[in-house]
This record gives sequence, C-alpha cells and structure tokens, in this order.
Amino acid sequence: MQRPYEAIAVVRDGGVLRVTLNRPERRNALGPVMVNELLWALDDATNDDAVRTVVITGAGKAFCAGGDFSQINGGEAPRLPPKGGFEDLLLALWGSTKPVVSRVNGAAMGGGLGIVAASTFAVASTDAKLGTPEVDVGLFPFMILAVLERVMPRRRLVEMLLTGEKLDAEEAARVGLVNRAVPPDALDAAVDAYTAKIASKSPVTVRLGLEALRDTDELALREKLPILAARLSACLSTEDAREGLMAFLEKRPPVWSGR
Repeated sequence: MQRPYEAIAVVRDGGVLRVTLNRPERRNALGPVMVNELLWALDDATNDDAVRTVVITGAGKAFCAGGDFSQINGGEAPRLPPKGGFEDLLLALWGSTKPVVSRVNGAAMGGGLGIVAASTFAVASTDAKLGTPEVDVGLFPFMILAVLERVMPRRRLVEMLLTGEKLDAEEAARVGLVNRAVPPDALDAAVDAYTAKIASKSPVTVRLGLEALRDTDELALREKLPILAARLSACLSTEDAREGLMAFLEKRPPVWSGR
C-alpha cells in the first residue's frame, strides 16, 4: 500500500520491503514523523504475506544520526495517524515477525544505533561509525540501552555509553552490534545474501520462530520450555513442516506453501 510518507521512502522489491530514512540534509535524524512512518511501514510489512524481509537504510552518507535535537520538544505533526513513539518502534523492530535487516551505509548514532541493535540482522559498511555520543551533550541514551544490553557485552557497552566512543564497523561486529562489516562496494551483496536466505525458507516457519523468540524473551527457562514445546507441536502441524520433512526424505528441494 502506498502511503503519503514524508520522512522515509518505501519500495517493494519482490519479497523485500526496502525502507530508506530519507532526510539526508539532517543525516536522517529521527523525529516524530520519521518514527511514526517507520511504525506504519513495519505494520504494513507484517500484514503483507508477499513481504519476506524488511531492509532499512539511510539516504546519503549517513544511516541515522540519532534523535533530531531540533524536534526534542515537539515538531512537525505527522501526516499519518499516530501509531506510537520511539519506544514503540524499538519494540516493533525487536519483536518483528518478518526479519529486519539494517543496511548500515554510514554513521549510526544514538537512536539510529538503537534501530541497528533492535533489527534481526545488521550489516555495516566499513565506512560506518556506530556509537552513543549523547553523553557529550549532557544526555544519556536511556531508551536504546534496553536493546543495546541485549546484543553487547556489559563492560564494552558501559565503556561506549560513558565515553561517547564511536566504534568502527569491524569493532561493532566484534562486540555483536552488527553481524558483519564489509567494504562499501560489498554492502548490497551482503544484505541481499540475508534476504535471499530468508526467501528460501518456509514463511510460516520463520514467522513461528520469530514469534517464539519474541513471546518467550522475558521468561525464565522453566517457564520458557513448556511454551516452546507447544510451539514445536504447532510448527510440526504445518503443511510446510510436512513438505520439508518429505523433501528431505526424497532428497529434493522443498516447495513451500506458506501454510
């Protein structure tokens, strides 16, 4: 569905929904309009069976410079009905049932780094820098702490938060902020490798797996295992599971129905 986006650009490319943060003159800084539009795009992707993955990137040389300080106390009104704020965006990314790939083409700072950390996969250009410079202006990245602490070792995270250090892409990969760091001319191929791999898997299995990760994320092991056992039974009852097992036995590629 085409929506009257102002701060992002959205294009369907086969089974990939490509979302571009489209405020290059502000290094794609996050304001209320952009956050709201991202929530709409993610919701549309979730409800579109043809979409298998979502790719988020930035227009121009930056991925996202973080929060737009010019709009910190309000700003332009969203053209689309309000869906939520930045905390809702982080929750939507972290709990997405369609894999989200952050294509980190340049600087990812503050809230932009939160998007990267909350995505399912992230690939960064070696030109990119990633960090939390908020402390340098007397602020602290409170909101993105919730997702950063889930992907980074604690000591390295605290060092970055309190010093405002900007990591290069290779270091970001070493500490788990991104999956891979690649040269700029290999960025698209690396992102496409993820979208192609997901496209080759059963859509219903991917959805059920991501739902299970989301729904049991906060639970202790004793609570989690019975739920996951029930989810396994649900997965085994799908047509795709039966097709996958039959294809394995017959030594042929599976043909997924998405059911």
